[in-house]
This record gives sequence, C-alpha cells and structure tokens, in this order.
Amino acid sequence: MALASLQLPFRPTISSHLNSHPSNSLPPSNLHVSAPRKLRAAVIGGGPAGSCAAEALSSGGVETFLFERNVSGSKPCGGAIPLCMLDEFSIPRSLIDRQVTRMRIFSPSNLSIDFGKTLLPTEFIAMTRREVLDSFLRSRAESSGARLISGLVTRLDLPTHLDSGPYVIHYNVGGSKKSVAVDVVIGADGVHSRVAKAIGAGNYEYALAFQERIRLPEEEMDYYKDLAEMYVGDDVSPDFYGWVFPKCDHVAVGTGTVKSKSDIKRFQHGIRARAGSKIRGGRVFKVEAHPIPEHPRPVRVRGRVALIGDAAGYVTKCSGEGIYFAAKSGQMCGRAVVEASEGGTRMIREADLKREYLRKWDGEYRSTFRFLDVLQKVFYGNNASREALVELCGDEYVQRMTFESYLYKKLAKGNPWEDTKMAMNTIGSLVRCNLVGKGMDFLSNV
Repeated sequence: MALASLQLPFRPTISSHLNSHPSNSLPPSNLHVSAPRKLRAAVIGGGPAGSCAAEALSSGGVETFLFERNVSGSKPCGGAIPLCMLDEFSIPRSLIDRQVTRMRIFSPSNLSIDFGKTLLPTEFIAMTRREVLDSFLRSRAESSGARLISGLVTRLDLPTHLDSGPYVIHYNVGGSKKSVAVDVVIGADGVHSRVAKAIGAGNYEYALAFQERIRLPEEEMDYYKDLAEMYVGDDVSPDFYGWVFPKCDHVAVGTGTVKSKSDIKRFQHGIRARAGSKIRGGRVFKVEAHPIPEHPRPVRVRGRVALIGDAAGYVTKCSGEGIYFAAKSGQMCGRAVVEASEGGTRMIREADLKREYLRKWDGEYRSTFRFLDVLQKVFYGNNASREALVELCGDEYVQRMTFESYLYKKLAKGNPWEDTKMAMNTIGSLVRCNLVGKGMDFLSNV
C-alpha cells in the first residue's frame, strides 16, 4: 500500500521544508505542524495506561487513535486501587465494589496480623473489577475525542529517520487489514508488547499471576464485606503472595510467581487450602492467568515512541501493584506529548519525551520502586523471612507508614526516632529468624 493512501501526517509545507535541508540534517526543533491538522498519536492498548494516555492526548489537542484488541475482556488482577487514585483520576464511587478497611496477613505458620488498625475513618482500599474500570476509562477517553479502534495491531513500521518521518500502524478489524500513519506512538500493550519489540526496548523478567473468581453464598460473602486477605509461604508462592480480595458478589482468589511458573496451579491449590472453610462451597465461575512485569524495560523511549504501564514495566515489587502506576504513566506521557507539541501544533522529538516524560516519571517514582525491590529481596526469599515480615506488620507505626505510602503514592515521611526503632525492630525480627545477613542488607538500604 502506498504511503500516500495512509493519510501521511506531514503536509506539503512541512515536506517542502524538510526537503530544503540536507539528507543528514534534522528539521528544526520548533517546526510547526501545518493547520488545520494537529499532531497525530496512536495509543496501542486500552487498559488504564492506554486510556489515560489517550484522554490526556485528545483533551490536550492531539488527534488520537486508541487501539484495543478486546474491549469486552478483562485482565486477571486483584483490582485494588489506592485512595488517591479516586480523586486524581475522578473515579466515581459507583465503580467501587468494596471499601476494604481490614487487611489480614497470614504467615507461613498461619500466624495472622490485622493490618488495618491505623486507618483513619475516611481511609480505605478501593476494590474494583478490571472489566468495569477499564471500560469506564476507555469511554472517557472516547468522550474527550479519542477514536477507539477495536482491532489487533499486527505491526509497527518505523520511519527511516526517527525524528522526521511517519510511523505506520498496521492492524486488523473484523478480518480486514488496515493501516494508519501517525507522528507519535505510545505502547500500552502489556508484557508482550509489540511496540516494545518494534523499537528494540529489550526484555524483562515477569511473574505469572493466576486467579479464580469464586461466588460465595451470601452469608459467607458477608465475612469478606470489608476484609482482604494476604497469605505468604512456600505453599502459596516461592517469591510472592496469595490473596483473597472481595468484589461485588464474589471473591478473587489467586497467587503469583516469577521463579516457578510451571507450578502455578499447585500454588493455587495452596491458597485455596489456606483460605479453607471461608471459601469452601463457593462456585468458580472464571479462571484467569496473566504475566506481570518485574522491573522496567532497559529502553522506555526511542524516537517518538514511548512505553507506559506494563509495557514499560511499571509494576512494584513486593505488592505487585500496577493499576495506579499504569494510569499515572499514561497520564504523564500523554501530557508530556501535549506540552512538548504545544497542544498538538508542533512536531516532537525523542529528547522531548525523555525530558517531559521519563525524567519526571523517574524523579517521582524511582525511589519507591527501588525501596520495594529491597523489601521483596529481604522478606520474600524463604519462610523464615516471611515470618519476620508478618511479625513486623503487627507494629502500628509500620502499618501507618505502609498505608500512607500506599494510599497516597508517596514514600511516607516518618518520625526519625520511630524510624530508627522500626529499623532496629526489623533487624531483631530477622535475627530471631536466623537471617542476620538479610537484616544488615535491609539496614543498609533504608
């Protein structure tokens, strides 16, 4: 198919301007896109990351195509979102299935700790279903002006000169092959991102999450009215945790692992056994599995292509949380394009994306990701360290610092004296579990 039939994103006035430069010269950074056409962007993937990017782009003046291969599907996910996300992203309360105010953590020996004692009356963890949340965010992106295309993106063709040519998106809709040319591409297409592969973004390790949705009798469901449970131990995961999270009329029961993906069903049997009579008699009506990235990709921006959400690797260690960071990365990236393009009137470059998106993202969240990485390495390695973790979770100061960091997405600033006590208590717990080396590793990283 000829490029001319792909609605080239560069008008003749710009093409003439480009042709007036030597072939080894780039156009000036303040080159403006000819009116009336705005800068054109394609967002690949319609989850929270892609939808929030598309909304930011289209509401900021950029012509936006949002591609989603399965608008009726849902990603296997615990569905917990932090309190700050409700306000930051204007999430209506009607989308919340449950307001969790009690979190119970079970150690390998089944010691249980209630982890919600320090929550304020106005604080809770919001539980959502991804199919509901994702559909809402996509619809809002459409309302802001993004064009939603329910199709599978099969290939991304890169321009010869990354700062001066069109990117061509090839996709299938209803058995028909189509293409569109754009100026900017945002990859929000998950762990196995085609966009990441096209730009040579490199690989990363990933975990496998497995989840069953179980509908319980009404009297049993009442037990989980405002309670979520987490289980740690080799029987439920060698390097992660198992969960029972409440939804509108059912519970999500699942686990995850990086090290032993082939044993995921055995770990799922383990979490079902640990939950025991509390879920016995329930009916499984949906089984889900999905990969989850374990760290950011080596490359997240190349040319006028940026990666966000799971495609970029924005899932935290220790907790496995990704919804908020997906939505936030999409919003930040979309706004970065709008800012750099002056509302869609100016061509952007790789340097713009790195400056306005990557630098701001890393400045805001890199320390959080590094800290949680340390916690996972110290506390998730074996059953002894997991026992120490649950013991520490009984401390109310630990709980308050944890919830402030989680609910508001900033590392909580604590009391220096209490911080010192917390570090020493951590060392004490690890020493009692014969994990002296890990204790010193933790102390050197806090």
